[in-house]
Amino acid sequence: MPLSFRTATAADLITIVRLLADDPLGARREQFAEPLPDAYHRAFAAIDADPNNQLLLAEQGGHLAGVLQLTFLPNLTYQGSWRAQIEGVRVAASMRSQGVGRALVAEAIARAQAKGCRLVQLTTDKQRPEAIAFYASLGFDASHEGMKRRL
Repeated sequence: MPLSFRTATAADLITIVRLLADDPLGARREQFAEPLPDAYHRAFAAIDADPNNQLLLAEQGGHLAGVLQLTFLPNLTYQGSWRAQIEGVRVAASMRSQGVGRALVAEAIARAQAKGCRLVQLTTDKQRPEAIAFYASLGFDASHEGMKRRL
């Protein structure tokens, strides 16, 4: 059965958060509960209202197979071009190793190209060597050292 792609709606939020939490690192960061904490609803509303943000879903047979957040960023670098940031990539446990992540990232790249972006960037936790290898297989280059500061 083929994958289809669409932008998330508020009705998808609980399933998205469940996916984000269904992972060793995500389980420590996310708070999946029913009802969801209000912070998730506020974040979804802000993402949904921003034309430069998308929560991109992959579906198969009416079931959510994967999600990522795609953000378009205007920049002065690269001669004032746009870039795309991919974050929060998750594939449903039952769908892993079936090409869902590859197809989802390819769809995000196609959307970035359609927007006129000159660069697509992402970060992945150093504790995820399989994710690093996966992104490398898609043509991403570990060209920079990313740094974060928790607030």
